Amino acid sequence: MATAVLAGCSGSFGHSPLAQGPEAYKVIPAPDDDGSVPEYRIGPLDSVDVTVFQEADISAKGIPVDAAGDIAMPLIGRVHAAGKTSVELAEYVAHQLGERYYVNPQVTVTVASSVSQRVTVEGQVTEPGIYPIHGATTLLDAIALAKGETENAAYRQVAIVRIQNGKRTGAVFDIRRVRRGEDKDPQLLPRDVIIVGHSTGKQMWHDLLRAAPLLNVFAQF
Repeated sequence: MATAVLAGCSGSFGHSPLAQGPEAYKVIPAPDDDGSVPEYRIGPLDSVDVTVFQEADISAKGIPVDAAGDIAMPLIGRVHAAGKTSVELAEYVAHQLGERYYVNPQVTVTVASSVSQRVTVEGQVTEPGIYPIHGATTLLDAIALAKGETENAAYRQVAIVRIQNGKRTGAVFDIRRVRRGEDKDPQLLPRDVIIVGHSTGKQMWHDLLRAAPLLNVFAQF
């Protein structure tokens, strides 16, 4: 029976179309060797400060990014901010102002507050939930935030799901290999979803171990 149970220890993503093995790092790369952090991209419900040099009337602090990812700017109206870095948004606003109203406007954008700077951890972890992240965060960091895996976790079947260019993509990693240093620890981005797979075989084995004392009692009759 034990052999049959252990043979069933396949993970939740065994037949998933998500990239696995070396291909996984082409979809969800590890941090650069120089330790640099990917630039933050503005998300819905964030707020930004937009400063136009020497133009206080069209500068503003705490401009909310709405659910559609847009901000409202004086003169140029609605501007799509979600998905852009601060530099990209500043360049776009400067271009729009320069095209119609100003000569070579100098625009600076900073993120005033970030609601989207978070990751979601689901599946076989002790405390599933949505966790804020600050700075460089990796897969093992996120699992630690969720207080680690449960006893029925499929270590070889841990998925990271990401939205890139409006499309959902993802990859599956073996966190045992990552912990041993055999594979790199993949870099997370805000709004990533981490799903720790479930091992049916492990659950059957643990259920069997818990039932063993009870089976021994009945065996006496």
